[in-house]
Amino acid sequence: MNNNIKIGTRGSNLALWQAGWVQSTLQSIHPSFSFEIVSIKTKGDKILDVPLAKIGGKGLFVKEIEEALLDGRIDLAVHSMKDMPAEVPDGLCIGAVPERESPQDVLISQKGVLFSELSTGASIGTSSLRRSAQLLRVRPDLTILPLRGNLDTRLKKVKAGDMDAIILAAAGVKRLGFESRITEYLDESIMLPAVGQGALCIENRENDPVIKPLIAALNHQQTRTVVSGERAFLLRLEGGCQIPIAAHGKIENDIFTLSGLVATIDGKRIIKDTISGPVDKAESIGIQVAESLISMGAKKILEDLKNNL
Repeated sequence: MNNNIKIGTRGSNLALWQAGWVQSTLQSIHPSFSFEIVSIKTKGDKILDVPLAKIGGKGLFVKEIEEALLDGRIDLAVHSMKDMPAEVPDGLCIGAVPERESPQDVLISQKGVLFSELSTGASIGTSSLRRSAQLLRVRPDLTILPLRGNLDTRLKKVKAGDMDAIILAAAGVKRLGFESRITEYLDESIMLPAVGQGALCIENRENDPVIKPLIAALNHQQTRTVVSGERAFLLRLEGGCQIPIAAHGKIENDIFTLSGLVATIDGKRIIKDTISGPVDKAESIGIQVAESLISMGAKKILEDLKNNL
């Protein structure tokens, strides 16, 4: 048996931090194994001058890594859960979901100005249709500017004054030690997070008898349950990760609550619902929320969007 385990990841600073955390945690649990990080360039990393939604939404940041997993070049993969398409390829599975960091989005403004205090027509950088739709719903006066590149690049752009503010996932900002730059955590009433945001996904081959027990200790069951509810919602809507779909689940007193949302790109139409139920019904609650949005016209919004991209 090979004791050297290869961990596949994207090559961004954040992806390497995440893979490094998995590597060091596994090393401490399994000292008889060695764990090596293998960096893999994905389509989403190669094409930086085109909005993500126009490249094609599904698997932009995971497909090449999953191919390496399927053909044995790596033994497990570490992804940001929000990059994961709703369906996992045959032969692969989500082996572990570690405890979630904050799922919220944050505002980082050039002059430390809160969202509600941004001047009329202020420019905000984001390439996420989910974020821009929700921003425009609350503040249709805002100018949305495209923002691609790694976290350092995005932070430099707002610092240089290329835009008045940017929106980022709190988890990445915190993991890379830039928490002091956060101006404001955006409330869910303004910005519902992406499915799986703040959580990691450790993916492995379904029939791999070595890796499954190795990564089991990294699984945080409550996070996994919540994320499975959110992903069931995404799957029912057949959503890629680059369309204006948002969902956030939480567990309180053994009750699972999921809020889900679908929006038009301009934010003029937002369909939203929240359903609660027993924790062991998280996935069926995710499907129920999706069905509720479909009954209110969500499918038509998503079909129109796909036809226009």
